[in-house]
Amino acid sequence: MENIRQAVERAKIRQTREGQLGREPTAQQARRVYGDADESMRLTQEVELDLAHLQSQRIVAFDGNDLRSRSFDMLRTEIQQSMDLKGWKTLAVTSPTPSCGKTLTAVNLALSMARQPERQVFLADLDLRKPHVASSLGLKCREGVVGVIEGRVELDSAIVQARVGSSRLQVLPTAPASNSSDLVGSSAMRLLLQDIKRQGQSRVIILDLPPLLTGHDVISILPQLDCVLLVAAVGTSKVSEIEECNKYLQETDVVRFVLNKVPESTTRYVYY
Repeated sequence: MENIRQAVERAKIRQTREGQLGREPTAQQARRVYGDADESMRLTQEVELDLAHLQSQRIVAFDGNDLRSRSFDMLRTEIQQSMDLKGWKTLAVTSPTPSCGKTLTAVNLALSMARQPERQVFLADLDLRKPHVASSLGLKCREGVVGVIEGRVELDSAIVQARVGSSRLQVLPTAPASNSSDLVGSSAMRLLLQDIKRQGQSRVIILDLPPLLTGHDVISILPQLDCVLLVAAVGTSKVSEIEECNKYLQETDVVRFVLNKVPESTTRYVYY
């Protein structure tokens, strides 16, 4: 607390001096105050997620007492063991085609990880064709990823500090883009991912990507990822589609394969 108090006092002194030369934007001032105390922190507004909305979207893993979160907790443990063993930080979630539950899995997995106090979780929506992370969490997004890579907004101001219960995570949502393939494969996207990776040694980065077989968005970004979680669904995914995905993912580490929408009468566990 003393370090933060001293940082605030120093910021006030600087603001008084800089007022003679012209005022800075509020976002830059906020970043400076926290930058003196801890470069990894950002002074941005924290958003309390609405529990009723999360439940309506089948987002349940924020509550460790909810029996429905156990499947995501098991998946979390297995993925973290594999990632920690190899020092991986960036996990991408994709599926062969739409309607497999990849965003549902990505968001619940992120919230499950966020319940662990020693983990910092960063969730980014890179499905620029049909983004769903913001709507799943009940967040509003006008720019997000698209605004950052097109230079209209700064990364720090696009990040949402989200909280539900005792869990906190950083969310980078996005608005849809008509030229998603061009944006995902651009140098600006590469720089964005580099910026995200540079922040926080204990941070786990979860990227919700588009379905693999709907375009070349995922293929263009694969070299920048540590590992991939592939989500398929009973009654939606075909064996031939999963085999085609494997061809594209031959040079990528697939950390786990999730089979979604398994009837409860067949197995007790939704994902296994």
